[in-house]
Amino acid sequence: MRGPHNIWRLIRTGATFERTGAMREALEAMDAPPRLRLVARIMGWPFKWLGYKGDPALPPVTRAITALGPAYIKFGQVLSTRPDVVGPDLANQLRVLQDRLPPFPTEVAKAMIAEELMRPVDALFSEFSEPVAAASIAQVHQAVRADTGESVAVKVLRPGIEKAFRKDLDAFHFAAAMIERLSPASRRLRPSDVINHFEGTVLGELDLRLEAAAASQFAANTAGDAHFRVPQPVWSLSGRSVMTMDWAEGIPMGDVAALRAAGHDLVALSERVLQLFLSHALRDGYFHADMHQGNLKVAENGDIIAFDFGIMGQIDEYTRRVYAEILMGFIRRDYRRVAEVHFEAGYVPADRDVNNFALALRAVGEPIFGMNATQISMARLLAYLFEVTERFGMETRTELILLQRTMVVVEGVARSLNPAMNMWETARPVVETYIRENLGPKAALRDMRRTALVLGHFGPRLPTLLQGLLMRRDEPKQEPPPRSRSATAWLVLAGGALVAVGAMLGQAF
Repeated sequence: MRGPHNIWRLIRTGATFERTGAMREALEAMDAPPRLRLVARIMGWPFKWLGYKGDPALPPVTRAITALGPAYIKFGQVLSTRPDVVGPDLANQLRVLQDRLPPFPTEVAKAMIAEELMRPVDALFSEFSEPVAAASIAQVHQAVRADTGESVAVKVLRPGIEKAFRKDLDAFHFAAAMIERLSPASRRLRPSDVINHFEGTVLGELDLRLEAAAASQFAANTAGDAHFRVPQPVWSLSGRSVMTMDWAEGIPMGDVAALRAAGHDLVALSERVLQLFLSHALRDGYFHADMHQGNLKVAENGDIIAFDFGIMGQIDEYTRRVYAEILMGFIRRDYRRVAEVHFEAGYVPADRDVNNFALALRAVGEPIFGMNATQISMARLLAYLFEVTERFGMETRTELILLQRTMVVVEGVARSLNPAMNMWETARPVVETYIRENLGPKAALRDMRRTALVLGHFGPRLPTLLQGLLMRRDEPKQEPPPRSRSATAWLVLAGGALVAVGAMLGQAF
């Protein structure tokens, strides 16, 4: 229930950060202004004794986040990929959240598997290891199938995880509502909608049958992608709380030293991971939306292996075209076109000045092109972007949250492999290919064909509809009912569209 009791939860959040020492460390890592640090300490200190103690063996920020629960851990995972925002020391601390959290007992996992699959674990697997990875929602065991002898990865949800998540989400909803009430200016950012989106995404992770389906779909989409692999799910050994997949051996992408020692080309890997993400988002409209280092491995032959398909993003074709045009505008430094696309898509209110918006975008883009990647402060860049969105009244687009968040995460992963990577130059070939295939004459012809096919489904009904329309027209004393007016409008539109499309296709061929 989203009631005032959540105030207690939010107070304990701040108190936990203060008690563990995470408040001071986090603010210093993000180079917060001295005044903000002082205010945070003054407000947090009286409630310090209310905070969770956490695991003293962990670094302060990781200690606080793990003590607070899985929803906070998810947020920490995102920050762990951005050393350019939170600093390299804090980013290294937070990487523990990706796949090295404390596991729950193996016997508990076996009991859950037996209950879900309705057979003893010993009958399903000839070997079953201790946890090889543990994250916020589930942990993974390596096993050997009793029927085939094949090595597999068995993912098991943490006990009570759904209840814990709902508790955190309840507090987040309350905080979002309070922010909207106390700060009208924040409403354009739609904090409640953002939390609703986050809730839908996270709760989807708690049904591993959906994750298995996502893995299967993603594998089909990317079957032709060079040097990229997706392990296949084993449907007979999967259920709501258990998922079994093919085992794939590799070096975690977060272990840069091991990748370098194994002779892998880190520059090539950094470019490939970014280009793969863009290809999946633009080409397929279906992408891995949790691509941090803990969910990526590098095989001996250099293939990138993706894991953990609980959060997948989808964007429609129109949004993909808009996104590609925006990226291409930045790549070409055509800020006027970037501004126009924002206005055309409705991302910026029509009463704002497109020239001023283009000028503000130039102030965002030029520092990126004018400096080496290692000199760019992403924290300052993001702060300025926030100022721009506020100045021009841009609302948060919830349908783009996963896309934007994943772009930030993937860029962070790529920069961890190659700090000097130029994101725009790396993205150029993928975006140019997409635009060439989807925004040119061929794309227009393909759109017309699709329109003709859709309208063609109604072709057999056109004579009957026309006859009925003419008969009703010949009844002078009877007013056509509303439905006939609708039919008239539909018939005119459909008939005209069919004629126009037919003529255009005829000219094309």
